[in-house]
Amino acid sequence: MNEDPYRTPAQSSVPPPIPPPLLAAQPERLGDDVGMRLLLPVGRSGWAIAAGYLGLFSMVLIPAPIALIISIIALRDIRRSKRTSKVKHGMGRAIFGLIMGILGTVLLGLIIFSTLGKK
Repeated sequence: MNEDPYRTPAQSSVPPPIPPPLLAAQPERLGDDVGMRLLLPVGRSGWAIAAGYLGLFSMVLIPAPIALIISIIALRDIRRSKRTSKVKHGMGRAIFGLIMGILGTVLLGLIIFSTLGKK
């Protein structure tokens, strides 16, 4: 009797199969993936993208009031989307556009009032 006395007949010398690897939960939409949002403007509010670019161009001072208005619209659009199934992102761009729009509008106002005061 060369058999192992502790081995039951149900046990065999074949190891149990290895379970398949667990797949990471994939986001439902492309815009929900943080990495993709860093590379591509997916899942962002169009208003937020426009506000960010207008915030950059507000350094020229002329589009600063427009950047301010578009930024406010973008913030409202992003907040409203939180109540829907398609959540939009881009709050950082919208806030950047808002701050730059405020600074550019104030500076534009100071320039206008200083030139009017000299006449």
